[in-house]
Amino acid sequence: MDAENTFQVFDWLWSSGQLSERDILGLPALGIGAVVNLAPPTASNAMPAEADAVARLGLAYVQIPVDWNRPDPGQFGQFAGALKAFAGNKIWVHCAKNMRASAFIYLYRRLALAEDEEHAAYPMREIWTPNETWQAFIRQTAATYSESGKR
Repeated sequence: MDAENTFQVFDWLWSSGQLSERDILGLPALGIGAVVNLAPPTASNAMPAEADAVARLGLAYVQIPVDWNRPDPGQFGQFAGALKAFAGNKIWVHCAKNMRASAFIYLYRRLALAEDEEHAAYPMREIWTPNETWQAFIRQTAATYSESGKR
């Protein structure tokens, strides 16, 4: 894969930074059925017409444009909903550098799958240590979804 910070999280879930056109063409060989992009279309390394490239291969595509400086806990709900909607498919989650994606996957593993910290932190701990903005987002999202019972 050309994409930086590529990790296979489970047999059904991969994450990475921005996919290249060549990466996208290789997704069907991996059995990927859906792509979730958490980067906004204005990201510096965004691939123009990514949605079209994915759709031409018959794969599902969802973009949840998460602002790097203002991640919103509601977007985690959209993300969890997308993973639920694509259950039974192999899913590729990406953003610009796999920082947003790994944070969202961490939250999914903690909140939806109820995994312990050690397991849930993979691959996030391999990629980065969330800055203050993202630490606050993680805390707020965990509190929001724990209080509301949304799992």
